[in-house]
Amino acid sequence: MKIRELGLKHFGKFSDRTIQIEDGINILYGENESGKSTLHTFIKSMFFGMERGRGRASVYDTFSVYEPWENPNYYSGSLKFESGGKTFRVDRNFDRYNKRAELICEDDGERLSVDDGDLEMVIGGLNSGNYENTISVGQLKVETGKPLAAEFKNYATNYYATGNSELDLGKALEHLKEKKKQLEREVKDSLLRKQAWREKMEQEASYVWRDVHRLEEEYVRITEEIRHRIEKERAEEQENPENKRMIDELRPGKWRIHPVEILVFIGVVVLSFMVIAKPWNYLVSIILSLVCGIYVWNRMKVGKKQEKTLPEIILEEITPEEEKIPREKLLWEQAHIKEELREKQTQYANLKEQLEELDELSDDYREYDRRRQALRMAADKLNELSASLQKQLEQKLNGRMAEILGALTDGRYTKIMIEEGFHISVLKEGRRIPAEQLSRGTVEQVYFALRMAASEMLYEEEYPVILDDTFAYYDDARLKNTLKWLGENRDQALIFTCQKREEQLLDEMGIAYKKKYL
Repeated sequence: MKIRELGLKHFGKFSDRTIQIEDGINILYGENESGKSTLHTFIKSMFFGMERGRGRASVYDTFSVYEPWENPNYYSGSLKFESGGKTFRVDRNFDRYNKRAELICEDDGERLSVDDGDLEMVIGGLNSGNYENTISVGQLKVETGKPLAAEFKNYATNYYATGNSELDLGKALEHLKEKKKQLEREVKDSLLRKQAWREKMEQEASYVWRDVHRLEEEYVRITEEIRHRIEKERAEEQENPENKRMIDELRPGKWRIHPVEILVFIGVVVLSFMVIAKPWNYLVSIILSLVCGIYVWNRMKVGKKQEKTLPEIILEEITPEEEKIPREKLLWEQAHIKEELREKQTQYANLKEQLEELDELSDDYREYDRRRQALRMAADKLNELSASLQKQLEQKLNGRMAEILGALTDGRYTKIMIEEGFHISVLKEGRRIPAEQLSRGTVEQVYFALRMAASEMLYEEEYPVILDDTFAYYDDARLKNTLKWLGENRDQALIFTCQKREEQLLDEMGIAYKKKYL
């Protein structure tokens, strides 16, 4: 890929400025505060966009720092580049109210979608993190970050496992992680459903148990009543007729007055009414009637308080309403309650059995556990494979990086080691020297070599090298070697600088370059 034109319509201090970029080395010269960092940021923003911060962070974010000095409502620009043998133009409007991005192939006029990932596809999958950790070096930012180590881990697994780098280890692990979360949600939902079902069955079992207890009490009561009825009938058959206690207290056998006495009483009342003169005959007749009535009543009560027999005592425990119920009906009720009780007991036993089964490990949970184990094993295998293959890739990276560093240092350092976490050491005269113990200039060259070697291995297509005042710690010898290497090994390089050393050394070595003033 090569950058061809930068069109800064309104970006930072620039307004309606167009800069052409050529093949080979491009020197973009400018004094301090001339806009070198602005132009460096513009290139990144055109490829990868620019998000505005929120709250207090928005005051010092990239969006606010490079907001146009004039016409802030027209915060926009365009960039032309070549990729895959075609020329493309990306137009962006960064304005907060009218944000948009367009990608056009200038060869055939085809419009592509930035939002759907067409731009990333056109530039070969290059993303913002890799861009900043390989081909783009900001001021005093030559050290690489953690994203490069993660990208190499991902690349190692993909390349050695499949023969290409189209797969993404990070996405694969994220997919497994998401699958695990989904499985855990399913397990949680299953447990909640199981608990709800358990509570429902426990409640139903409690209702059935109350019904069982009620029916048992009713069955015992009716059984006792039938037993009392049987004992009563047997007692009535055995006892004498005179000693029977009859429920109807007005039965004739209980009276204690002779019928002749009643006739005499009637005759006396009638005779007194006829013999005694009026109106006294009425009064005397009434008095005599009352006296006779009282006598008859008292005689009827004689003998009613006699001693009660055993059957009478048993019968007194039965209410009049119960005594009226036939024994056949009681037997029917007993059989009906017994059948209902048996059904409720069976239902309760089934519910208890289902509750016991819920306490056991279900087949669904076993399947969940099997899937969880499979996901964990897959993630472990991917990480294990990545770690193993990354070592192979690191050896290849060490070799290429050592070649580049040897060229930059005139063969002073030709062996280098990259350990886990991208901790770098150089080997000199059999000694292992961590990068932290080297001079600042050498450290800058070590990381520059790492970036260049990484870009060669990670990307199938060569990208422009973009350097923003990167050589501040380089002496003339280091800078001369670095410029020579760029001229021989890179098709396009953009060097933003406020010094003229680069221009002088390129002239001394006879390396062609293009110079742009900012």
